[in-house]
Amino acid sequence: MSRHIHVIGIGAGDPDYVTMQAIEALNDTQVFFAMDKGQAKSDLVALRREICARFIREPRYRFVELPDPKRSSPADEQGDYRDAVADWHAARTRIWAQAIATELGPDGVGAFLAWGDPSLYDSTLRILDAVAAEIDFTFDVIPGITAVQALTARHRIPLNDVGEPVLITTGRQLRAHGMDGSGPSVIVMLDADCSFAACPADTRIWWGAYLGTDDELLVAGTVGEVGSRIVALRSQARERHGWIMDTYLLRPS
Repeated sequence: MSRHIHVIGIGAGDPDYVTMQAIEALNDTQVFFAMDKGQAKSDLVALRREICARFIREPRYRFVELPDPKRSSPADEQGDYRDAVADWHAARTRIWAQAIATELGPDGVGAFLAWGDPSLYDSTLRILDAVAAEIDFTFDVIPGITAVQALTARHRIPLNDVGEPVLITTGRQLRAHGMDGSGPSVIVMLDADCSFAACPADTRIWWGAYLGTDDELLVAGTVGEVGSRIVALRSQARERHGWIMDTYLLRPS
């Protein structure tokens, strides 16, 4: 036998989003690895602990919190951004490799709990691939409810127009390429700058933050009607909590 790692998608915030498959993996785990992102985001680790306490039948596990290396703030050029992310991933790889080697026995079972789903704008799988080049272990992936699914469910809307595609992108890419009032619906994630504000005023927007939590915020309308309200709500929420996770759907009118 060798070390094994579960990568468990735990959904967008509501513990009820955790699947039966994820619960079985939780109960199979001896060591949970969590990134310590500082006091401002300590409640993200607390929610992971809450999920374990709720669903693990025999609490014979422990948490190992790992310091999250600081990511540099690159210039706007895409190359600088990719270099900064690559350096950040390399630093995480070193930390994870050491932790797995020292905290998990040769036949132990560990887990990383990924917010939402591990396949969607999450670095866990890329970093574990790099760690696997240094340490012998196997891993599997348990899918989770994404913020995209939670957003459309809470707004009670379909993700796509009839027979039409959907683009999933980032705020950085939306700013770079814009949205001219035509084309597919667009899901925007990882947007720290309210990039929707540059879209045509009649673009429809469905926005959500802290989806599936007690602090959930939802706004819908056109960019012209509700854009400034979203900017204000987002600023207030970030100041209140010290962090924010939000996403939104844009659709040409």
